[in-house]
Amino acid sequence: MAGPTRPRVSPQARGRKLAREGTQLWREQGSVKAAAAELMNRHQDIPSIQAFRYACGLSQDQAAARYNEVTGHQTSLGGTTVNAWESWGRGKGAGSPPTFSSLLILAAAYGRGPLGVAGEFISPGDLVAEAYERLGPEDQLALKGNTASRQPPRDLESSNRYVQHSTSPEGTLGNAIGRDFDITVPTIPNGNPVIRAFSLPNTEKGQLLDLTWETFGFGIERLIRRIKNLGRYLDVDICFGVNEAGLVMATFLASAQFGRCSVGYLRCKKVRDDLALNADSFYPAAREAPTIVICDFEVKHADVVGFIAREIRARYPRAELYFAVFGAMTKDSDLEVSSIDDLTGARIMKAADFQAIFIAATMSPPGIEPPLELR
Repeated sequence: MAGPTRPRVSPQARGRKLAREGTQLWREQGSVKAAAAELMNRHQDIPSIQAFRYACGLSQDQAAARYNEVTGHQTSLGGTTVNAWESWGRGKGAGSPPTFSSLLILAAAYGRGPLGVAGEFISPGDLVAEAYERLGPEDQLALKGNTASRQPPRDLESSNRYVQHSTSPEGTLGNAIGRDFDITVPTIPNGNPVIRAFSLPNTEKGQLLDLTWETFGFGIERLIRRIKNLGRYLDVDICFGVNEAGLVMATFLASAQFGRCSVGYLRCKKVRDDLALNADSFYPAAREAPTIVICDFEVKHADVVGFIAREIRARYPRAELYFAVFGAMTKDSDLEVSSIDDLTGARIMKAADFQAIFIAATMSPPGIEPPLELR
């Protein structure tokens, strides 16, 4: 005898539930962007343009009304248009894309938050993070120019903050995280080359900066956000971690962003003055010409990146390689650099010919140390 069937939840009921969830996340995190990012992590089927609406606790009709308020009621947008944009965002052939001008207005509307009185900066590109390449070429160029030319005001995601962790007997705080800044990196064709990174100031000159778990997690969350803003959905076959710290990064990324794809392990060892991969390394099986993300904790001067890329390409012919690094060392004392060329590892990262590079933070010599001294 068949068991009782579970009642099917209507789209309207689910929408109301997600709006309540988004509002609660906004209360906890104090940021529409942070709440939207968490909603997308929890619910993989929600496109970014819809997640921002839920983070504001709005229905489609309420979002349309907010849109019209931003324009001084010079527009008469309806909820059906918001629905068409969100249907397009899901990428199943339905709906219609928003124009660049509509994204500007919608970003301002959602920046007001659930109460309609906040002033959080939201980039129009954030609203179409995973659907960027499906926009028309004119709107893609407009979005790219808007991101490159406009410096958003400091908000809760940046702003010289402390990441707190449990106090030690000495009562020490966590790592101080510097301001956000824009840095230009290699990326996919028609992708957005400008990413947001943060700096890791080190007041103890000449000593490694020991990261807390909170700082480590914060950086991984930023990498996930960078990947979501690539300009298209990244369907990954294998996420490789370089040594133990990279393996932790790869595990989180594979689970949170890549649909629990296979996780590989690359254990590097020094042989005299050369590099080699230990026999403990693990290479998952993959389809022909796979998409692979390589995760490394830091990039300094040594060409570990190029060595790893060559090894992976030899083992997986015609693989499409992406590179995610937690910390990249700068050439000068100023950590808020504008281009990958200002990093000590610029030449080796560019020579590795990755499809795209994702960077969470910049650091100064001698570098950073992961939690528990993971190697």
